[in-house]
Amino acid sequence: MAEVSVEINGRKYRMACEDGQETRLSSLAARFNRYIDEYKETFGEIGDNRLTVMAGIAVVDELVEAERKLEMLSGELQTVTKAGSDVAAEAESMETRFAAKMADVARRIESIATAVDAAGQEPGES
Repeated sequence: MAEVSVEINGRKYRMACEDGQETRLSSLAARFNRYIDEYKETFGEIGDNRLTVMAGIAVVDELVEAERKLEMLSGELQTVTKAGSDVAAEAESMETRFAAKMADVARRIESIATAVDAAGQEPGES
């Protein structure tokens, strides 16, 4: 297990993480710290705990909004997928009907060709 030193609101914290996740953890800590810095700029020095709680709530708010959007997009994807399936089924149905019509036309042409051949033969020819 690896350890990373991160800085949040001017304080260093040693954090454990899985090997290979050090850069990710440092990046997440830096991103969280940006929230705290923004709140410090907006509200001033209102206390470490309060800043941390406000930043945590902001992060959770973004997570909830992302989950809502994901759920909405998932619903849209299901709708589009169903529409695509419906279009594919309709295309297959049309293809089947077209093939049946083509087979019918081919039989008719064959029948006409046979009739023309029969009419064109002189009596007694076979």
